[in-house]
Amino acid sequence: SDKMDPNELVKLIDILNPKNKSGRITVIVRMGAENMRVKLPHLIRAVRGAGQVVTWVSDPMHGNTIKAPSGLKTRSFDSIRAELRAFFDVHEQEGSYPGGVHLEMTGQNVTECVGGSRTITFDDLSSRYHTHCDPRLNASQSLELAFAIAERLRKRRLKSTPSLSSSFTI
Repeated sequence: SDKMDPNELVKLIDILNPKNKSGRITVIVRMGAENMRVKLPHLIRAVRGAGQVVTWVSDPMHGNTIKAPSGLKTRSFDSIRAELRAFFDVHEQEGSYPGGVHLEMTGQNVTECVGGSRTITFDDLSSRYHTHCDPRLNASQSLELAFAIAERLRKRRLKSTPSLSSSFTI
């Protein structure tokens, strides 16, 4: 979370992986887009400065759960996308590598998260709200994010080569 102290993270990683073996530690960050831009660079620098090997994963779902006027739990697609964009931006600025993304999603046409290209509104939530726990991205929203992530990774990989423009951005 945004409350994690960089020095404390380094200590925890050292306790959990004293031999610094690759593939042992995954740091899952979930702190909202603005906090991500402010806090994540310090965490990355501290871990890198300690020479620790970790995999960085973004969980943009949990920090973006809100209550709709109807009382249903929901998440804003735009907030999820903004947190992912911040995650990738910070890693690019820090010269580190985003290692993964955690999304809660379904292939069903549910209306549990607001926004996305099909513009699900608060009023739409109750029409197909089927979750038994937390709101999930529907098939369309999931694909929209997947294509945006793929485009972002493609641009990073081909940064030195002019690439085709795309309407998918995160």
